[in-house]
Amino acid sequence: MTQSRRGSLFESVANVLVGYLVAVAGQMVVFPLLGIVADTRQNLLCGLCFSFISIARSYCIRRIFNGIKS
Repeated sequence: MTQSRRGSLFESVANVLVGYLVAVAGQMVVFPLLGIVADTRQNLLCGLCFSFISIARSYCIRRIFNGIKS
């Protein structure tokens, strides 16, 4: 049974939401170690931009693999 398009999108969004939280927390730890100065707002915005990219990427890859399985 293949996953519906809506199911694919929901899974991608849930995956990226968890990834977003982990990434922002990681940025807040790693950026200062690398000498990158970013306040909380900048960390959240940076994470948000990459999250939108990640949702699109994840959705497209999921649809491609579902197409291959059919």
